[in-house]
Amino acid sequence: MTQDTVKSLLPKFISDLGNKGRSPATILAYRSDLEQLLEYLTKNSIATPNQIKSSDLDSFRDALLSQKFTPKSVSRKLNAVKTFFRWMVENSYLTTDLSKSVSHPKVEVSLPKFLTPIEYRALRDVVKSDSRISAMIELILQSGLRISEVANIKMANLTDSQIKVEGYATQPERITPLNKPAKDALDKYLADRPKIESEYIFISKTGKPLAVRNIRASVDRFIQKAELPKYSVNDLRTTFIVENIKNGVDLILISQVTGHKRLSTTERYLSLAGVSESGKKQALVEL
Repeated sequence: MTQDTVKSLLPKFISDLGNKGRSPATILAYRSDLEQLLEYLTKNSIATPNQIKSSDLDSFRDALLSQKFTPKSVSRKLNAVKTFFRWMVENSYLTTDLSKSVSHPKVEVSLPKFLTPIEYRALRDVVKSDSRISAMIELILQSGLRISEVANIKMANLTDSQIKVEGYATQPERITPLNKPAKDALDKYLADRPKIESEYIFISKTGKPLAVRNIRASVDRFIQKAELPKYSVNDLRTTFIVENIKNGVDLILISQVTGHKRLSTTERYLSLAGVSESGKKQALVEL
């Protein structure tokens, strides 16, 4: 049995994720989740894979739950752990996948949330002072982009009327329209943007591309400031989908613009929007 430590294997696993084309956001999340596992194992004097027992992974899960992580967050972290253990078996660092027997915590399934027009207008009002965050919010509300896609938009992918969303992980490349409200907000930010060479649109004051976690935290801060505590940045994308369904936009068009792999995924939002069947309009609405 190999004597490689878990600590030495983690960078190899992360590197392999990159070689397989996993998205930067996924790689960042896996690294963070597995560093938590490494910290837990180190505290319990466990250094090598062959020292780990399935009961250690059960204890790790329970420790996360006791630290007030939500069952959904813990379940996501366990997915990272299970992927890591499968990789160790596939690469002969372990002979048995001990993570198979570790169960996920029960996750309450809740309906997605969406903002009303009054609520997303209130959010616009409080974010006016920050052109960068305002542009991000408009891009999600008006184009239905995922937060990771906003982070990865490059200058070369932008025209006056559309955005090219580059393919990543299992998501193929797609084109999404850029309407006037989103274009106006983006133009205002680009005028204020630090005069630093970078292929990425959204950057820090030092020119580094903004990480997903930083964008999420910044947008959520303004959501709280707008006194909309029950929402998160992910609900902006849901708002885009729901408002377009309510306004009779064709589901196939919405599915293509949002990057849903299956039309059935988009159809799930019909009941959320209070609509029984797809509309026929071939133009997206402005929110």
